[in-house]
Amino acid sequence: MTAFGYMLELAQGHTPWLSPLLGGMPPETDGLLPYWLGAWAIQIASPLLSAELAVRFPFALLLVLTLLLTWHGISHLARSPGAQPVAFAFGGEAQPADYARAMADGGLLALMACLGLAQPTHETTSYLTQLCCTTLVFYALAASPHRKAIPLLALLAGLVGLVLSGAPALALLYGLGGATLCLWCPTEDTDARRRARAFALKVALLTLVAAALAWQLDLWRWRLAWPQENGKEWASLARLLVWFTWPAWPLALWTVWRWRRQILNRHVHRHLVLPLWFVLVSVVAALGTLPSDRALLLGLPALAALAAFALPTLRRSMSALIDWFTLLFFSISAIAIWVIWISTQTGFPAKPAANVAKLARGFEPEFSGLALTIALLASAAWCALVGWRAGRHRKAIWKSLVLPASGATLSWLLLMTLWLPMLNYARSDAPQVGAIVAAAGNPTCMHMHGLSRGQVAALHYHGSLRLLPLSDPPLCPWLLVAPPSETERHAKEPAPDLTPWSLHTVQGRPTEKTDTLALYRHNAP
Repeated sequence: MTAFGYMLELAQGHTPWLSPLLGGMPPETDGLLPYWLGAWAIQIASPLLSAELAVRFPFALLLVLTLLLTWHGISHLARSPGAQPVAFAFGGEAQPADYARAMADGGLLALMACLGLAQPTHETTSYLTQLCCTTLVFYALAASPHRKAIPLLALLAGLVGLVLSGAPALALLYGLGGATLCLWCPTEDTDARRRARAFALKVALLTLVAAALAWQLDLWRWRLAWPQENGKEWASLARLLVWFTWPAWPLALWTVWRWRRQILNRHVHRHLVLPLWFVLVSVVAALGTLPSDRALLLGLPALAALAAFALPTLRRSMSALIDWFTLLFFSISAIAIWVIWISTQTGFPAKPAANVAKLARGFEPEFSGLALTIALLASAAWCALVGWRAGRHRKAIWKSLVLPASGATLSWLLLMTLWLPMLNYARSDAPQVGAIVAAAGNPTCMHMHGLSRGQVAALHYHGSLRLLPLSDPPLCPWLLVAPPSETERHAKEPAPDLTPWSLHTVQGRPTEKTDTLALYRHNAP
């Protein structure tokens, strides 16, 4: 909602493009590219599409581009000489092109299966933009031995995109690491070594251009926050690493273990060192910045690449363990989603419906025939896929990752069909804003004090309200006040003078009692 508020202000021409404001407040993140993308989408699609629908399209395309770049990047890495399978004595081994496509298929499935990928990549925020730009850089460095112009264009777009998305430090680290990798080339071919060194020089120059752009736009910030600060704990970070990157991380560890001799060899094996560098940067960023999960998100494509290279050496017992865990986890999740939906629609069983009514006060269940049809088809496809996986078929190298990727897709699809009305009601600001506007008699403006950026955006969009700072004399008869946060209490900011105002009502969110807004009415003489 906060990002959408800035996009809407830009699209409507209410704020400058280079320094957008929302309720007089600048963005919390420095990257402007996500806001520009959303604002351009609103302007292009208007009036055919609503603003909230239009802003989704560029970010959906970014997710599609991320998946495509991941596939092609892993395919190029799999063509490296050190990644090729051992040749059989009498022939019959996989051809390099077929082997590369199979490895890319496995890597893409590993990325889709990661539990942490689902929610952040469906948000219209800078994190999805950073993920796509990171994957552009990853693809450019992976494809550099096999392509000429396209990797340079992808590298330029990725580095500049990272800078404009608020991550100039990551652009610098990716660029320097990529240039070093290109210089440390294991090939004995003189022409190939010369091309690699020329590309390394170009990577270094483009990295300097990106750093200069960040300096010119004043985007360099010191944002380190180690685990002992800001409530971070090592245990919570460890849990995040385990579930956010599942099931790619055990496969990636297996890759590192099985290829440890090649990694420690004086010759660089690009298919291992390149994704390792991206994963290392992501993990360090997760340990030293907030929010940790969004920093860890950027390492998932590279982690999926490492997971793919575990498939040729994966033991049957480990493959069976992944299959059984995935089958039980996602089947139970799907059954739970169905049971709760049936309970809210029919009242049987009664307990889940009662829990929903308690957690989401005021929610009225909705029925959609289209959503039910999609959910039934997805569930049937899952059952058919489980039957196919359990059957005796020709073993594909990516077969053990089919169930994890499909299970994650199934769960997300069920949530976005059966549970969508319930999730919208629980997470949206619309019910709270609607109650406030109705209590005030549908006014056109209100004064505000202490509201967050997200609250300002929600009141602008859902309530069609013009929000003004608190002034004397007041220009509007209504005032909205948010309770002070812990940070504001410690800062000892002065409370507003509410003597001329009378408390009219206090309205909370249906699913969060502590998230309240106090509505005051001016004591007109």
